[in-house]
Amino acid sequence: ALNHPNILAIHDVGTHEGAPFLVTELLEGETLRERLEAGPLPVRKAVEIAVQAAHGVAAAHEKGVFHRDLKPANIFLTSDGRVKILDFGLAKLTAREEPASGESQAATRTAAGVTEPGMVLGTVGYMAPEQVRGLPADARSDIFALGTILYEMLSGRRAFQKDSSAETMTAILKEDPPELAGDGSKIPPALDRIVRHCLEKNPSQRFQSARDLAFHLESLSSASTRSERAQTAPRISSRRWLPFAAAVLLSVLAGAVGEWLFTRGSGTASHASHTPLTFSQGLIYAARFAPDGQSVYYAAAWNGGPIQLYATSPNSPESRPLDLVNSSLFAASPSQLAISIGCKDVFMGDCEGTLATVPVTGGAPREIADHVVSADWIPGGSSMAAIREVQGKFQVEFPLGHIVYQSAEWMDFLRVSPDGNAVAFVHFAADEADAGRVVILDRSGKVLARSPREYLSVEGEAWRPGGKHVWYSAAKSGWADTIYSLGISGKQREIRNFTGLIRLDDISANGQVLLSRDVWRTGMELHRPGEPRDRDLSWLDATVVSDVSPDGANVAFSEYGEASGAEPLLYMRKTDGSPATKLGIGFLPVFSPDGKWVVALTNTETSQHLELLPTGVGETRVLKRSGIQQFLSAGWMPNGDAVYFAGNDGKDWRLYVQGISGAAPRAITPPILASSNHLESDLISPDGKFAFSRDMQGKAWLFPVAGGKPQPVSGFTPEDIWVNWTSDGGSAYVYQNHYSTGQVFLLNLSTGERKLVMTLAPGDPSGLTDVGPVRITSDGKTCVYSYDRDLSSLFLIQGVK
Repeated sequence: ALNHPNILAIHDVGTHEGAPFLVTELLEGETLRERLEAGPLPVRKAVEIAVQAAHGVAAAHEKGVFHRDLKPANIFLTSDGRVKILDFGLAKLTAREEPASGESQAATRTAAGVTEPGMVLGTVGYMAPEQVRGLPADARSDIFALGTILYEMLSGRRAFQKDSSAETMTAILKEDPPELAGDGSKIPPALDRIVRHCLEKNPSQRFQSARDLAFHLESLSSASTRSERAQTAPRISSRRWLPFAAAVLLSVLAGAVGEWLFTRGSGTASHASHTPLTFSQGLIYAARFAPDGQSVYYAAAWNGGPIQLYATSPNSPESRPLDLVNSSLFAASPSQLAISIGCKDVFMGDCEGTLATVPVTGGAPREIADHVVSADWIPGGSSMAAIREVQGKFQVEFPLGHIVYQSAEWMDFLRVSPDGNAVAFVHFAADEADAGRVVILDRSGKVLARSPREYLSVEGEAWRPGGKHVWYSAAKSGWADTIYSLGISGKQREIRNFTGLIRLDDISANGQVLLSRDVWRTGMELHRPGEPRDRDLSWLDATVVSDVSPDGANVAFSEYGEASGAEPLLYMRKTDGSPATKLGIGFLPVFSPDGKWVVALTNTETSQHLELLPTGVGETRVLKRSGIQQFLSAGWMPNGDAVYFAGNDGKDWRLYVQGISGAAPRAITPPILASSNHLESDLISPDGKFAFSRDMQGKAWLFPVAGGKPQPVSGFTPEDIWVNWTSDGGSAYVYQNHYSTGQVFLLNLSTGERKLVMTLAPGDPSGLTDVGPVRITSDGKTCVYSYDRDLSSLFLIQGVK
């Protein structure tokens, strides 16, 4: 009866020679119980697993099936990142019946072995209080179990565990589990409240459905983008990262202030030394030792220029360009460089493109293979191993053309062992994040070793001399700031801590380490056509614009970075550069037409909602959610007595209009595509009659607010991001993000004609990885935009063992 991606699929049931059997899908991976043997999981991974498990449980509940024995041993984590619920052996199957005489009930279907009241079923430690008492179990009992599992993933210990089963069951009935943050773990308060809500003793006080739990967890993930940005380094250009001011610290580190600023921890700190190798401003993509171990090759985009290859050495402060522009570096052999031509995206680390080789003495590149994410020479220099993306999936080819490992998830940082018999790489949990684990394979594809845990951030790896160990930079929480060692035997140890975000690029034959260090900042600029330069309006370390007032005098923005702490902060600031005014906690604030309020997205204990916050005197007002689970792209109707927003009711995203006096939201569109709505603003036309949005296929439409036939938007391309209507409602401003610049076009909504009206970029182009979001007044006279900047430095580390 159950067919869901998060539930083990049963293909057949039968009997052979008197013995019953099941035919199920083949699962490769490990149970959550096995994963937890290595300790607690990163918050992001725990939430990801809990969301999938909750969706699977919800699917079962909708078919009238209650599991009644959820526990880590019955949660399977496949090697490609899926969660599968196993073992419905104690499940309770109910038949949905029409309620009679006003009653609502679900009758247990008559079957052999049906449980009777008073029977205690389940696994001690994961049973709900009603199960312990022998009372009937329902959907809320499974939600309690999910709460115990999430608690254990976050803390590494069981929520209820005593010396005996009787004492454990007593604890379930009468005690609360220890505080999640009691061991120093950084658990977001909102997540802690979700766990507590699952573990209420009274079923009526828990989440009432697994679907509701799943969406609260997803809302938490969506709403805490700023903490994810402070903990997880996305691989695409939407990063909001560390302070630009840290670049000053980096320049200090490059001097002689002291190595204790660069490294921390015990052991060989006093014997380790570091030598800076680069002194320009920009983004380093990859670096490798030359085979002689003395010189270094690296790829970087310096001072706003294109990415290209350079050579340098510890004995020279200058870097020599190799006349290989728009190319990144994969690997170096005594006679050839393996390079990437045509990077697909802008991020630190290896850069997907066309694999090519070029003589170290110079010459034209020779193309080898396309869609290569990472590559390395096999000793001897005549063949290579690589990770390639083929038809949306990733595969390890060892050697090139011979597939030994495949996954739907992203993989990177491939390195071949010194003897050529093994290959190591990082298997990431998702395409757009750094969470992952290190894997070592032999030539047949057999897994020789795997890091015992999935790290929240992994950035680079290399083999130690001798080929018995792989070193990699990773972090259990926060940014990759620690070097670890993983042996072929599977043994792991911590080598050294560093300050800030680091990437391990390479290790030489004599044990020297090549290390990159990155600092990040999100800034905000004011652009007025005709003025000679843009004005910096950045406030803290991650300033993200969300609105500019119609007269161009004020800007509303959020701070997502380290400076804002555990919660994103809301601000407004005059565009003349006056100090910012803090409005509260939340994100995506948008001014009301009279400028007296902002509507913003904020969180309660377990849900996301809309708030109206005064810009002056007044009290914050919370709008009723009325069944909406998630929100994006909120704004105001022209008359100021209602707001609009993109909302998810648990099934689909739609645009809604809601009166601020307490009326319920009203859907004004069919299901829409919400993936870009966090960047898009001012969706309602000046007369309030039309709303811009995209259908599920991504096509742009103008939907009548009062209902009726929508109108297609002529000339709108998939690369366009909607910014604002013009004052007359006949045209719109749209922009395209080209990473180092943003191009703004004026689009005629009837004819599709478009005109480039401004190109946006900060005055200093060094290290730019993203320009956006963009906000423009309807008269086009004032534009405010945000940007991301990454500044890298390359160091040679000696004496680390």
